[in-house]
Amino acid sequence: MILRAMTLPVLLAASLSAIYVLPLTGDVAQSAIRMTLPATIGSWQLQTIPPTETEISVLAKDTAFAKAICLRPRPGEYSPDGLSIPDRADLSVVLSGHDLNNSIHRPERCMPAQGHNILSSNNTTLTLANGRAITVRRLRSIQTLTNSKNRKQDRHFECVSYYFFVGHDRLESDHLQRTFSDMTDRLVRGIDQRWAYVTLSMWFGKMPWLDQPITEQEADDKLLGLLSTFAQTQINWQQVTK
Repeated sequence: MILRAMTLPVLLAASLSAIYVLPLTGDVAQSAIRMTLPATIGSWQLQTIPPTETEISVLAKDTAFAKAICLRPRPGEYSPDGLSIPDRADLSVVLSGHDLNNSIHRPERCMPAQGHNILSSNNTTLTLANGRAITVRRLRSIQTLTNSKNRKQDRHFECVSYYFFVGHDRLESDHLQRTFSDMTDRLVRGIDQRWAYVTLSMWFGKMPWLDQPITEQEADDKLLGLLSTFAQTQINWQQVTK
């Protein structure tokens, strides 16, 4: 009885004393991502754009953004005035501030607010030209947008998106695994990694401005090619060990 009565106080004392040996906050380890976007990535032209007002207002003030519309001419396709018609992909890089809870999350969490109905999710692995391999998460969705002419939500686009997270010395495709890595680094290594998440998206199907529809496979191939080149050039691979 005496032993049982002492068990709870002993456990409580051990739990409270743990706060004196675990770090309250670790040294900040910067992400291996390069946030300055180039003018071109391979054969794609990048037009940088600012973050949305919603992103600025919802996320922590020290969150950093690098966003761009990526364009590449479609061979043999021209508008009535003779201009080349391009493929379009949307690139977004969000770099967390010191408060991870308010500056980084799964894209699945914010995409519904952007009109996406996510239909499927799975992982795929890319092998880069430098021999490194990365695992990325693929999302297939239907995005519904408001028509500027009649203010109705009657514009529907099928969409493929890929994303992954870039920490100080590791890459993750799973938000829970990234969170676990944070906990381990905080407790064992005494560091806080600053994470970035990279998202790349493209519509597919029949587009009003294209002569030929974009197949889902075509969208996948073009996104993965662009993503591979981006990962090779925009990540400091000397810093990445995992």
